Amino acid sequence: MVLSHAASDTNVSVHSTFASRYVRISLPRFKMPRNSIPKEAAYQIINDELMLDGNPRLNLASFVTTWMEPECDKLIMESINKNYVDMDEYPITTELQNRCVNMIANLFNAPLEESETAVGVGTVGSSEAIMLAGLAFKRKWQNQRKAEGKPFDKPNIVTGANVQVCWEKFAKYFEVELKEVKLSEGYYVMDPEKAVEMVDENTICVAAILGSTLNGEFEDVKLLNDLLQLKNKETGWDTPIHVDAASGGFIAPFLYPELEWDFRLPQVKSINVSGHKYGLVYAGIGWVVWRTKEDLPEELIFHINYLGADQPTFTLNFSKGSSQVIAQYYQLIRLGHEGYRNVMENCRENMIVLRQGLEKTERFNIVSKDEGVPLVAFSLKDSSSHTEFEISDMLRRYGWIVPAYTMLPNAQHITVLRVVIREDFSRTLAERLVIDIEKVMRELDELPSRIVHKISLGEEKSDEANGDNLMVTVKKSDVERQREIINGWKKLVFDRKKTNGIC
Repeated sequence: MVLSHAASDTNVSVHSTFASRYVRISLPRFKMPRNSIPKEAAYQIINDELMLDGNPRLNLASFVTTWMEPECDKLIMESINKNYVDMDEYPITTELQNRCVNMIANLFNAPLEESETAVGVGTVGSSEAIMLAGLAFKRKWQNQRKAEGKPFDKPNIVTGANVQVCWEKFAKYFEVELKEVKLSEGYYVMDPEKAVEMVDENTICVAAILGSTLNGEFEDVKLLNDLLQLKNKETGWDTPIHVDAASGGFIAPFLYPELEWDFRLPQVKSINVSGHKYGLVYAGIGWVVWRTKEDLPEELIFHINYLGADQPTFTLNFSKGSSQVIAQYYQLIRLGHEGYRNVMENCRENMIVLRQGLEKTERFNIVSKDEGVPLVAFSLKDSSSHTEFEISDMLRRYGWIVPAYTMLPNAQHITVLRVVIREDFSRTLAERLVIDIEKVMRELDELPSRIVHKISLGEEKSDEANGDNLMVTVKKSDVERQREIINGWKKLVFDRKKTNGIC
């Protein structure tokens, strides 16, 4: 017969976590607790809270990889205690990083000789990669201006208004003016002609996006390159291009190999790509590669020897894990060109299935393009009664996380929903999502409008000049009415989030 006994304060053995005192009291949230608790209880308490997170695979807002093969998961766990920066202690890990840089540089058609080593570095993501590329452009421009005896205190960078926020961070952190090409309705990427018009002698580079966050569209890097070459010839400048291929860098080479956007274009001097997006690695890895060694000023590279040997380093941070670098190398050799092409083709086919399913409902306009990142951005044809924000909110009841957002300046009256198709988004899930969207639309049709009734769609003015109390209703345009509906719904969602303690 097995005897059991209750755990005392001094006995940390817990036979049943849920029967222990540790789940009957609230743990400190802002200060470290005074006493220890058993490992089983700590795990269970944290695990219970994490259950309230969304399901990563149903998070269709994110471009970031949410599934990898078990063999790669095993490699990640086996190398999780290796510090990437300790190159002398972990020379093989450093070698794998260099192999990745060379593979990616060759994928982007860098002009390398047979035995020449590519210039690039692994980062924690495209944000750090963009910071490094921007610093290289700024320093090279400053050096040239100094050599010419010209002012070098007002650098600027030209981008579209659709750039990711990391470009705004770079401009603010490193004191570079950000000159944005505004969007327009129906054209949600940077216009190359307008971008080149904004270029002046202080422009350190023009940033083109291969895969806009808003609708997945590829910007026309080839046209931008050709126009810049003409302007450089006329002015004597040498304004370069950086391609932000965070989302599209691992897509274009496999789906659109004939598309010229990379180092085949002479003005393209550096490219960043997110390994943790369509590079198919978990969050925490990005890459930046330069065309030649001359495009990365030597004075930006630091050399340290206190870890055992001379080690060159060009990163914003220092210590970081090796797991994601190893995982990227695994994917590159495991999949190869064939595997990446198959994955990207599957993503594109599932994108087409989802888009066609939405078109059949006759309720939505498709905003995204056929060529680009495999995603579907769509908006309501009629938003007079309900909005895209309501659809996004109601889809969460089915487990789906589908973002709704407004476009950027000059197109901010347009609201869209966006579904990103990743490797682990199967045909079955695409069909299931269409079914659930149709359910949501039927539910909304049966409900009274929650927003329109709260917002005045016209202004009433009293005309008492002749003694008559005549009420005149001033009608508003469709755009003004839609903006009021959108702003009202956004305020409602924001107020709800505030009451839920979300900041």
